[in-house]
Amino acid sequence: MQYDVIIVGGSFAGLTAANYLARARRKICLLDLGDPRHGFAAQPTGLWRRDDDDPYSVLQCMWDEVATYPTVTLHAQATVSVQVKQGSFVVTNWYGEQIVGKRLLLAFGVSDILPNIQGLPERWGISVLPCPLFHGFDFSKKPVGVLNTSSRSPQQAMLLSQWCPTTLFLDGGECGAAMRNTLERLKIRIETAPVKRLAGDGCNLARIYLADNPVQPLETLFLTPRHQLNSAIAEELGCEIETGPLGRTIAVSDQQMTSIRHVYAAGDICRQTANITLACADGMKAAMAIHNSLVFETDTAEFA
Repeated sequence: MQYDVIIVGGSFAGLTAANYLARARRKICLLDLGDPRHGFAAQPTGLWRRDDDDPYSVLQCMWDEVATYPTVTLHAQATVSVQVKQGSFVVTNWYGEQIVGKRLLLAFGVSDILPNIQGLPERWGISVLPCPLFHGFDFSKKPVGVLNTSSRSPQQAMLLSQWCPTTLFLDGGECGAAMRNTLERLKIRIETAPVKRLAGDGCNLARIYLADNPVQPLETLFLTPRHQLNSAIAEELGCEIETGPLGRTIAVSDQQMTSIRHVYAAGDICRQTANITLACADGMKAAMAIHNSLVFETDTAEFA
């Protein structure tokens, strides 16, 4: 059987697209290993939820709902390769099985590249967090820190200073005079020494140790990590890849189409700002464009 759409990746972007396409009665095959980027987090950031929701439970509900549509096939499998044959896409999975589709949606996500600091990886998503706008409220009036991992780090500290006593840990990096003046005006502390390790009870953060030995109490640490694409499929297909301050992303048009005809991308793989709501919106836009292309062939327009 030839599917209308093959979706590679079943997190928020892929499952949202699958839901829209299923309701359009499109024959869909979705492949995903069930290992979302922030699956370990206590809350799905930037998404309406119940208090007891976590990313896995939300995704499981989405998966179960999509599975109720008779035109959808779900596989808990990884995609190994994709080839273009006679105008169709042939996806090969781990078991060597081949799946054929008219359209291809890439939503395989990215992985974070964390700093090599003792005590940090096990706290990522729990007490070491990526998003001041979402989590800052939860730490109002508590001591928090920002680790200098990107050009966005000083701005993160400025945002957090509206809620919390904030320290910017330069971790051996530099801070220009103008930026230092701005940070000091906002009463943001600046620590220049490299960060040695994080400590606390279990996955909770309580203390941060610097190379020059000061120990500081800390409720949480924020950082913006670099990322890498979870698959080389886009590059192998010849999709245009862009390099940004946090890593590589797939270039897409305003309809989520890549530079390769009939190949679409959605979610964190095509944006520098990671957010569940935005990923879902990408999936919805891609689904609408794919459905319209199957009806009207509207995606013959030149790639923007």
